[in-house]
Formats: sequence, C-alpha cells, structure tokens
Amino acid sequence: MPEQQDEMSFWDHLEALRWTLFRCAIALVVFTIGAFMSMFELFDSVILAPTRADFILYRGLCKITTIIPFMPDFCDDTYLVKIFNVKLASPFFFHLSTSFWLALLVTFPYLVYEIWRFIRPALYDYEKKNVRWAFLFGTIMFFVGCAVGYFMVFPMTLRFLATYRLSEAIEEQVSLESYMDAFIMMIFIMGIVFEMPLISWLLSKLGLLNRSFFIKYRRHAIAGLLVIAAFITPSSDPFTLATVFFPLYGLYELSAFFVKKAPEPEEEEDVGTEVANL
Repeated sequence: MPEQQDEMSFWDHLEALRWTLFRCAIALVVFTIGAFMSMFELFDSVILAPTRADFILYRGLCKITTIIPFMPDFCDDTYLVKIFNVKLASPFFFHLSTSFWLALLVTFPYLVYEIWRFIRPALYDYEKKNVRWAFLFGTIMFFVGCAVGYFMVFPMTLRFLATYRLSEAIEEQVSLESYMDAFIMMIFIMGIVFEMPLISWLLSKLGLLNRSFFIKYRRHAIAGLLVIAAFITPSSDPFTLATVFFPLYGLYELSAFFVKKAPEPEEEEDVGTEVANL
C-alpha cells in the first residue's frame, strides 16, 4: 500500500515539491561553482582532448591498425584541430555554460534520487521495487551513453569532419562555438539515446509495447540505425560507421530483451464441444 501521508493537502504536496526543487537547485549551484573554478584545467585536459593526436581513442585505434591493415590510419602524430574564437565574450560565456552542463552531468544521480524521494510515498510496495531498479538502471545507462559519446562518437565525428578536405586552398579551423555546441550536444544526446531500454521497459509495463514489435521491425531498425550512424559519422570507411552502429543496435536488442513477450493467442473455443456439454 502507498505510505500514509496523513491526508496531505494540495499545498503540502506543493511544499514538498518546492523543497525538492530547492535541494536540486542548491546541488546544481554548488557543483556549477566547483566546475567553474576547475574549468581551466578541465578544458584543456578533458574537453579539448579529442582535438589532439594523443587522445585515448586514437592511441587505441593506432595499435589496432598495426594488426588489421585495412583499417583507416589513426597513427598520425601531427593530428591537431585548431580552435579559434571570433566573439569577444564567447570564452567567458562558454566557461559559465560548460560549468553548468558539467554540474548537471555530475549531479544527475542525486537529481534522480530527489525525484524518487518525491514520488515514492504515492507508490505501492511492488511499484517502489520496480521504480527503484528502473531509476538505478536508467542512471547507469545515461552515464554509459555519455561515455560512449565522449570516447567514441564525438571524437570519430570530429576527426572525420576536421580532416575532410573540399579544397586544399581552404584552411581547416573550427570555431569555439561550433566545437562546444557539437561536444555538448553529442554527449548528452548519446546519454538520452541510451535510455531507450528503460523507455521500452516502461512502455511494456503500460501494455503499449511487446517483443513482437522489435522482432517485426528488426530489418527496418537496422536500416534506420545505419542511416543514423552514417549521419553521425559521415565517413566512407566501414570501421568508423561500425563504431557507432553496433552500440545503437545493441541498445535495440537490449530494449527487446527488457520488454514483455507477445501475449499468447487465446485458444479457440470448441463450439461443438460447448454445444454438446449443453
């Protein structure tokens, strides 16, 4: 049964929501200030790391290319994406905005916990158990998605686009605004995309989705995911495409695993037997 709230009124619930939002805001402000103070070190060592040849993904792929010869070359030690700034105030505003997004990323588990605390009294015991594990799984998958975005999707996209040559007369440089927009967007989008198994599970619990949907549209999903992967990493080599496609396809199969099986068709009644029994 749901926890008793001693007949909490609408204003009591509103007060509880207000304190929940207040604690979330305090956590965001504190971590934003902390991120702002450490941003000078983080910007060079973390945010701009994919612009240099010594990034962990490039070094790992360089070792693999020595074993598999048909893969694209990632051992170029001269690789460097030059970032330039046009607007005078852009560095300061990106310092602020990036600090906020980093704080949002770090405090995400706490924000989820606060949401859980607010809705928990209205749930039954079995619902609490399911929702608790759903929140935990969703948080883990969000961080996994952000990690995939940072360590794989964004660096591969950046490397292809930054080294693409339309003409030798064009000097390739990337604006600070363009770089930061792509950096933040891809990491958070991948975090949200990795919530697909959780969303599928919730829809399954509501009776809106079952495993037959994933089986029926598997071919369509493969084609669609290939298009999405090609859009994210518009490279001509299959290896770069595969680094994005296989995680996305893995999410599709994981989503299919978490949803309920299709309901068994009801057995047809034997009309003749019913008539005989009558």
